[in-house]
Amino acid sequence: QVQLVESGGGSVQPGGSLRLSCAASGSIFSINAMGWYRQAPGKQRELAVYIISGGSTNYADSVKGRFTISRDNAKNTVYLQMNSLKPEDTAVYLCYADVARPISGQLRHWGQGIQVTVSS
Repeated sequence: QVQLVESGGGSVQPGGSLRLSCAASGSIFSINAMGWYRQAPGKQRELAVYIISGGSTNYADSVKGRFTISRDNAKNTVYLQMNSLKPEDTAVYLCYADVARPISGQLRHWGQGIQVTVSS
C-alpha cells in the first residue's frame, strides 16, 4: 500500500504565500510523476502542476509564474510553493503520485486533499 500525506494548507490573504508538502510512503518501487490537482467549488478538477522523476515540470497557465513545484526523490516528497495567491486559487488541492510497478506500468495514488483559502 502507498499513502500520500499532504500538509501546509490554510487561509491566507490575497498576495500571500503558502507552501504545500506531499509525502509518499509505503511499498514504493519508484515514482514517476508527482503533482497537484485542485478543485474549486462548482468547478472541474484542474491539473495545476506536476513534476516527473527527472525534474521536468509542467504548469497550468493559471498558476505559471506564481507557483513552483519541487521534489525530493530521496524522501518521496513533493513541495508546492504558492506565491502571489489570488482568491481564484481557493480550492482543495489534491496530491498524486504515479508509482511504478516492479514489472511494468504504474498506478496513481492520491492524497486526502488539503484546503487552500485565499480571502481578505
